[in-house]
Amino acid sequence: MKDREIYSRLTTTLPFVLRLDGRAFHTVTSDYEKPFDDRFSECFVKTAESLFTDSGLSPDFVYTFSDEISIFLQKPVFDCRVEKLVSVAAAHAASAFTLYSGAEKPVSFDARIVPIARDQLPTYLAWRQAEAWRNHINGYCQKLLTDTGLSGTQAQRKLDGMNAGALHELAFSRGINLAATPAWQRRGIAVYRGTIEKMGYNPKTGESAPVTRNVAVIDREIPLFKTDAGKKWVMEKISSPTDI
Repeated sequence: MKDREIYSRLTTTLPFVLRLDGRAFHTVTSDYEKPFDDRFSECFVKTAESLFTDSGLSPDFVYTFSDEISIFLQKPVFDCRVEKLVSVAAAHAASAFTLYSGAEKPVSFDARIVPIARDQLPTYLAWRQAEAWRNHINGYCQKLLTDTGLSGTQAQRKLDGMNAGALHELAFSRGINLAATPAWQRRGIAVYRGTIEKMGYNPKTGESAPVTRNVAVIDREIPLFKTDAGKKWVMEKISSPTDI
């Protein structure tokens, strides 16, 4: 019977990205403010942080926007078994989000693996960040149209086919400068390793002394990954992978 388990022997190469997407989250977000809600964002950031620190995946970088989370791994875990990786990541994300949000209905995520070379991570992140930007401008414009009395479907039909310039003009004509909205709404949020210095106790000397601790850094002011500065920033964050 063991031989009949589909994908049980399928493994991935290193490094790779695990990308999670919330399934049917338009129903989950119906009680949150549009187009962005600080409470929903905080729940998702906590979910991303939990995947970073508590899931057993030991990733080196996490990027999230909307209901999407990308997890970058450079070290082998679960013997790189695809079946194990996607099931554990999706299950952990669903339980973490439910815990932090207090959701009364079950939530679920789908998961996929994207094998990439280490130096391809900035390119991958730039691709996802471009989607974050499209999600941002479409979300604002749809909200502005539904505020005029259009249904969500009617608003989306009106937006279909409009290019970025037209969407900017639509928002600006109604008092919204999309380029001046909070950075996390436009660019997403990152979680990565950092260090802090704290006062600790040295049992050998009986004295207090400064100690360095690894921490998860939640960054809501990230750069544009497609720029040279953004690419350099990403590579610096993953330069020395260590266990947190």
